[in-house]
Amino acid sequence: MSRAEQPSRRTVLAAAVAATMAGGAGPAVAATAPGITPSVPPDPAAPGTPPDAVTDTAASAHTPARPVDYRAWATYADWRGGTARGARAVAGARPGVEVGAPAGTSEYTDPHTGRTATWEYATWTSPVHRLSVPATEAIASWSARTPAGTWIQVELTGTYSDGTDTPWYVMGRWAAGDQDIRRTSVDDQADGKSAVWTDTFAIDDPATGLRLASYRLRLTLYRKPGTKLTPTVWRLGVMGSDVPDRFTVPASVPGLARELTVPRYSQEIHTGQYPEYDNGGEAWCSPTSSQMIIEYWGGRLSKEQTAWVDPTYADPQVCHAARYTYDYQYAGCGNWPFNAAYAATFKGLQGVVTRLGSLTDLETLIAVGIPAITSQSFLKEELTGAGYGTSGHLMTVIGFTTEGDVIANDPASPDDATVRRVYRRREWENIWLRTKRYNASGKVVSGTGGVCYLYFPAHPSARQRAALGAVGVR
Repeated sequence: MSRAEQPSRRTVLAAAVAATMAGGAGPAVAATAPGITPSVPPDPAAPGTPPDAVTDTAASAHTPARPVDYRAWATYADWRGGTARGARAVAGARPGVEVGAPAGTSEYTDPHTGRTATWEYATWTSPVHRLSVPATEAIASWSARTPAGTWIQVELTGTYSDGTDTPWYVMGRWAAGDQDIRRTSVDDQADGKSAVWTDTFAIDDPATGLRLASYRLRLTLYRKPGTKLTPTVWRLGVMGSDVPDRFTVPASVPGLARELTVPRYSQEIHTGQYPEYDNGGEAWCSPTSSQMIIEYWGGRLSKEQTAWVDPTYADPQVCHAARYTYDYQYAGCGNWPFNAAYAATFKGLQGVVTRLGSLTDLETLIAVGIPAITSQSFLKEELTGAGYGTSGHLMTVIGFTTEGDVIANDPASPDDATVRRVYRRREWENIWLRTKRYNASGKVVSGTGGVCYLYFPAHPSARQRAALGAVGVR
């Protein structure tokens, strides 16, 4: 986050969509993702496959209760219900999918290092999920283990409300480390109706009424040839949403007074450190927030893991989080799914990117001990006590006062001691949930519409499961 009123990723997204609409259709995406050359035919579950061939009927039976549809595959039955080529479902305390007998080999040229390497791979493709809320946007997120010598790719294809199909879009190429590939989003993916902007699938012009009606996910698991290594994916999901355009949102009624004890870290004390990762700490609101919540749940980094950090720097774990959430294409640490995936590299945690509908939803989570990381943008005068304006900023919500005001750990604070803030409920709710706002120049730009990261135990308690279900996360 920059104190200056700089264009945010979402502002750039909106401008790019407008430019695409003005200039005609963008480049279509091939069924095989850029940079990867398979040596065997592609997955048979390709865009031309009839959507009714494999359908996620159980998940699509529920009726919508909110303008958001989050669906995840996380159980053994879920993984068994997909189409596998060289992948296998694994049972146990934490079910997942991993490489069995590889389907073939692929060459991948890393655009950020120029290195070409051969990888064995296996694929898993989800059933069709029919969105209960036909969507203008969709964001994938995942929880996985990728030991050295392995990585994963997540793709999405779907059917529009007009009956036509999207291409296969790459939603992320990810590894926990950075020694094999550089984790990356993929630019220049569009078909004239939709596009992928960093981590978000977006309909080009929602005013036309076009929506994403259904989708499938394809997961490709890569490993070094001739080894027994495998990535393991425990959770794979998508949040589809159709949040209406709005400059203001209805006020919610306070319903909870509770504060969680969450570690406090400032991004500002890291200003100038490791500028190769998004220009240093001034822009590290997302990984700093992530590290706070990870440590709330007991996640710790060893001295060996942070040994690469200059020993004169305070809070080396924040530097570590910045490095290992960094998206080499976006050139920033604010890729939402990459932050959730980083959280899930800590034992016993999983991460989700979704949208919530109100502060009541956040109160539901805080009541069972689950803090949230929220994304918002605002002018200095719109959030009393912040002392800055921003075109995009992440902070953690850790509780509510007796008056219903929001208690947040705001990483845009001068030091760790001043991170805890109390923000006025009405102001905070509006800047978080709106989808439209005026920037410092008086121009209409986008808002995030309630986006948040949720990190929670791989085995939540019954009360936590009920609270997550109440806000649409199962």
